[in-house]
Amino acid sequence: MPLGANKAAIMGVSGVETIGTTIALLSTQTASNSATISFTSDITSKYREYIFRFYNLNPATDAVGFTFQVNATDGADYNDSAITSTLFIASQNEPGDTTSLSYQASYDDAQSTSFVDLFYTALGNLSDESASGELHLFNPASTTYVKHFYSRINSNTEGNYSVVNHVAGYINDTTAIDDIQFKMSSGNFDGKIKMWGVP
Repeated sequence: MPLGANKAAIMGVSGVETIGTTIALLSTQTASNSATISFTSDITSKYREYIFRFYNLNPATDAVGFTFQVNATDGADYNDSAITSTLFIASQNEPGDTTSLSYQASYDDAQSTSFVDLFYTALGNLSDESASGELHLFNPASTTYVKHFYSRINSNTEGNYSVVNHVAGYINDTTAIDDIQFKMSSGNFDGKIKMWGVP
């Protein structure tokens, strides 16, 4: 791939310019009134970073959140890895008369083995309401270090706010992680999720 094309591809996926790195699209999954989307293959030591991009996630249930959890190697129940994370939001309503920047302490997780929130629980379920963004997971195949992650997702809330959700944390597991699952905090959803690998 020519350098210029490679650079453009990388900027388009991660928003960070990295010269000389080829990002690979590994999997695309589409939810259609689905309870979960799981990625159970292609998370290996071949890539040091995995990027999950979310496109127009639209829930069946109003005012819900979007969550994830992982499996360590040979795990099967998405509750064996403890996650510590934190969340803050920036928001503005449609009329433009209410804005905020706030740390959401109630969404923090400390050594949680439950599914962890990736945005503030208020996503609307109308046909024109959705959320889009991305999650970065670093070196999940490591058997030495915990696994760091961060995400940025914009959601159209049930109260007609645009909310930018910033989440970061770590998976406190030195066993390799090879599965990840996403779901709403309640009910099914539509949307698309793509997984990319970064060497």
